[in-house]
Amino acid sequence: MTTASSALSEFSVEKTWQPDYRSPIRWLISHALRHKIFIVGVFVGAFGNGIGAGLVAMHIGWGFNAIAESNDVAALGWIALSLVVSQIIRGVLMLGRNFCSEIIGQRVERDTRDELYLNLIGKSMSFHDNHATGEIMARAINDVREINLLFNPGMNLVIGSAFFMIAPFFLVPSINPQLLLAPAIYAIVYVFALWEYLTSLRPATEAVRRDFGQLNAVLAEAIDGVETVKGAAQETKEINRFDQALKNWRDAYTWQGDVEAKYYPLLLLGLLFTGGLLHSLLLFDQGVIDLGDVVAFNAMLIMFQFPTFASQFAYSYVSAGVSSAKRVLELITTETELDQNIGGYEGSMDGSLQFNNVSFSYNGSSPALEKISFTVEPGQTVAIVGQTGAGKSTITKLLNRTYDASQGEILVGGHNVRDWNLEALRQQISIIEQDIYLFSRTLAENIAFGCPDATQAEIEAAAKAAQAHEFITSFKDGYQTKVGG
Repeated sequence: MTTASSALSEFSVEKTWQPDYRSPIRWLISHALRHKIFIVGVFVGAFGNGIGAGLVAMHIGWGFNAIAESNDVAALGWIALSLVVSQIIRGVLMLGRNFCSEIIGQRVERDTRDELYLNLIGKSMSFHDNHATGEIMARAINDVREINLLFNPGMNLVIGSAFFMIAPFFLVPSINPQLLLAPAIYAIVYVFALWEYLTSLRPATEAVRRDFGQLNAVLAEAIDGVETVKGAAQETKEINRFDQALKNWRDAYTWQGDVEAKYYPLLLLGLLFTGGLLHSLLLFDQGVIDLGDVVAFNAMLIMFQFPTFASQFAYSYVSAGVSSAKRVLELITTETELDQNIGGYEGSMDGSLQFNNVSFSYNGSSPALEKISFTVEPGQTVAIVGQTGAGKSTITKLLNRTYDASQGEILVGGHNVRDWNLEALRQQISIIEQDIYLFSRTLAENIAFGCPDATQAEIEAAAKAAQAHEFITSFKDGYQTKVGG
């Protein structure tokens, strides 16, 4: 579970590869590149789909000429057969592209969720004190899911649209290079319009993801503290807080919808069809191209319809995915104050404990402890008494480095807790809280949580020492009774 470095975070696992954390896009690319064969499949399928769609228009033109010029039924049959074969190949490639894209999306979602979970486990308590649970859950579930949608259908449609846009530039010259004029003008204007659209869309999608996270934080806090809310008769206040968070999220979605509604390449598409038709008819009138070429060219212009319409929502998926990746990466790259100290002391504790002028404050606020000094000898039992908020629980949390002291030093077994190997330190310290948290597992698993290799005999011995054995055996399933929620 640990690596050889002594500067690792509080908890980490060995990685067989290193993601690129320099930016959200680089991070996503580093994850996607782990599946290179499927990326190749997406591009090959998209290329085949684009060329196959263009061949439909070419075959229509050839067929039109076969009938109009010579009424050659045999040639028309061969053209039809060729069209069927090309479309079967196109269909197979489309299926492969969609399959590969889905595999990439699912695997990147799996990998990023695992990476986020392991990093969250490794963060210090100071990190978790400063981040609302609902906000973290929103990022771990919804934002990671948005990353999946970024790849499929997002990037799947973007790549497919790109090849639909490119294919006519390969096929039109075979009819007449002059016909490239209208598609070229459209493509240039389209790129600039798309850039403007994405620039306007990015802050809107970021606002949607941010406000959704805040909505989850408000909801999780209200549910977690429902007993306090009801006890203080503050239901109406909490409902109003949730309602305001919901309105903020609605307003962000409205903003995004407003940006998407102003996507004017749809207008440009109509101008492309009109301009292309007029240009092709002009060349036909001049005798440069025949009627079949006019039909084929205008049929090929229809290919621009797919990238124009698809990009309106495909880039919304991409923008939302990048915004989500940014939020997830913020959690992963947030530094933690504690490290595993793999090379630290790993000996057995003798039971001695010493606090020397220890001070501590949560998040830099007023001190919870200030210049505390005391010594506990091996075998000695000590009771710490004080008012609520005096720092009794804080002292225990400093022992196993749940938090680190702001000043002073804490010696356990004659060694500063900072010099201990963190895993060795925590394995030899047991803390029993007033409010016990039960995991959704068996009683035996809960008892052995800090020592997962414990035998059944050891588990029962611990239960007997806590005077819980008879209580546990009174259940139908005994130590295998499922508890927690």
